[in-house]
Amino acid sequence: MVDENIQDRPVDENHRLLKNLRDYARAVQTLTWQRQGIFAAVAVLTGSFFSPWKAALFFAVCMFCEFVDLRLSRRVAKIADGDYATTRRLYPFYIANTVASGLAIGIYAVWVGITGDGAGMFTALFCLFAAALYASINNHQIASALAIRLTLYGGSFLVITVRDLYVYRPPLSSDMWLQFFTVIFVMYFLIDCSLGFLRMYRHDLKQLENLEREHERAKAALVLRTQFVAIVSHELRTPLTSIKGSLDLINSGRFGDFPPQAKSLLQMIDRNSRRLADLVDDLLDLQKLEEGRMTFEKKTIDIRTFIADALTSHEGLAKRYDVRLNVKVDCANPVYVHTDPSRLMQVLGNIISNAAKFSPENGDVDIWLDVENGRVRVYVRDRGVGIPPGQKEAVFGRFTQIDASDQRKFGGTGLGMNISREIIEAIGGTIDYESEVGKGTTFVIELPCAVVLDQASDDEETSLCDDAASEEALPATVRA
Repeated sequence: MVDENIQDRPVDENHRLLKNLRDYARAVQTLTWQRQGIFAAVAVLTGSFFSPWKAALFFAVCMFCEFVDLRLSRRVAKIADGDYATTRRLYPFYIANTVASGLAIGIYAVWVGITGDGAGMFTALFCLFAAALYASINNHQIASALAIRLTLYGGSFLVITVRDLYVYRPPLSSDMWLQFFTVIFVMYFLIDCSLGFLRMYRHDLKQLENLEREHERAKAALVLRTQFVAIVSHELRTPLTSIKGSLDLINSGRFGDFPPQAKSLLQMIDRNSRRLADLVDDLLDLQKLEEGRMTFEKKTIDIRTFIADALTSHEGLAKRYDVRLNVKVDCANPVYVHTDPSRLMQVLGNIISNAAKFSPENGDVDIWLDVENGRVRVYVRDRGVGIPPGQKEAVFGRFTQIDASDQRKFGGTGLGMNISREIIEAIGGTIDYESEVGKGTTFVIELPCAVVLDQASDDEETSLCDDAASEEALPATVRA
């Protein structure tokens, strides 16, 4: 049964941590060149005006942290779903590397800010602001790492500004106090931005988790539906077989004659039992196609003989609908295809049945074939009501019919043509139709011809789709 509590289950913290690490790792790998370019620009700028060797040391420490981040990100990308032991083992390394990187940036910014009697303060404060804003936008996947960076950068802000207040002790009207309160405002702004990006990320993560739960519910419901269809179909098939067998015995006359009213009732019961049996067969075929369990036993057949067998098999259907089945095969020589005969007969029978059903009384259903460019086409044409333009999806859809009204003239489940298309595509062919309202419809099945090796010469290949092929030639080795 479908677990009704799937939607209400809390997402495991380990699962969420793995998702956070994967998102963080993806950001690291995507933006690595951008970050390295920023570090290089800061090192060159500050090294040109202050101490080159300290700038080089700063750049080297940052590059080491970048290298560690990339290595960790690649390891995270290889973590399998459910491998939470590895997730928990890598998480502290990310935090430690974040502390190292944040300390390097903060310490270097403080040094620049207090160098040369405050000549580098603007540069230091601006670099800290940029680093904090960058972390807010791109490093919010791991909340603890974001908090560490903001704390270190905020502390560096305060160290730079509070140091001047402590050393010079200016009056409240001094510009130094203005700078201090501006720094406080900037810190508030950065924290607010960080919380905003963090909330948006977690909201998106929550939505994704909800979608995953709904997906699990949908999969569970699909499994339940499949099981239900399988059980019901098989349970229906057993009594239907007995009912059909009993009706066939009664209608054969072995138990004597029945009054006309009883015969009429028996015929109605027989028709409806056949319709129900067809519905059960369609549902079972649909289930097999959905699960990929439908098997195909291919062999090489002469399509001319196959069409003749189809005509013989559907003579009773033609009598039931009062139509004539007309077969015309111009090919004088064998036309071989490599296919599953029973499945192809199922498809062709479905098309012939539809053609007979939609034909007028005493109408004609024409069946013929032609061969061109190594492909054989089987045509079935009726002269019935036709199909309106733009209805192809309805024709080949599931549980759909052109006339979906309750008073539609022609019955059916709306599964036959969908199953037919699935079968034809599975055996390497195509199915399509041309139609004109009021004049009829022509369905076309197209299949590749079989290529065989002539027994007379192992070196010569012969395509038995050509009229030039020998009528006596038999397929010795068949290639699909």
